[in-house]
Amino acid sequence: QLQLVESGGGLVQPGGSLRLSCTASGFMNYYSIGWFRQAPGKEREGVSCINHSGGSTYSADSVKGRFTVSRDNAKNTVYLQMNSLKPEDTGVYYCAADYRYSYCTAYVLAPGAKYDHWGQGTQVTVSS
Repeated sequence: QLQLVESGGGLVQPGGSLRLSCTASGFMNYYSIGWFRQAPGKEREGVSCINHSGGSTYSADSVKGRFTVSRDNAKNTVYLQMNSLKPEDTGVYYCAADYRYSYCTAYVLAPGAKYDHWGQGTQVTVSS
């Protein structure tokens, strides 16, 4: 059973940066990883995705140009570099893994996208 642990969240001022990590307990080389976030009172939103090899990535329009997803399979870790943060980026950020997605598109970040493994989440708060 693949277990995922997110880290790197915290409080940051608008315009600041954070790097989130998603570390797997097992071998994650075959899994695509999606990052999702959920703000209080709002539905879960897909943020960014990276496929198993790192050769395919996709980010939602709301974060495109500001967030970058990458992975280091040797460390069983996927990163989400978040720059130029805005208050509307506030929420709990989750990573999720699934082996069924070979490429990252809007489909794998859609509200109904299925992932077999989820982390517990890390809080990101953007506020002055």
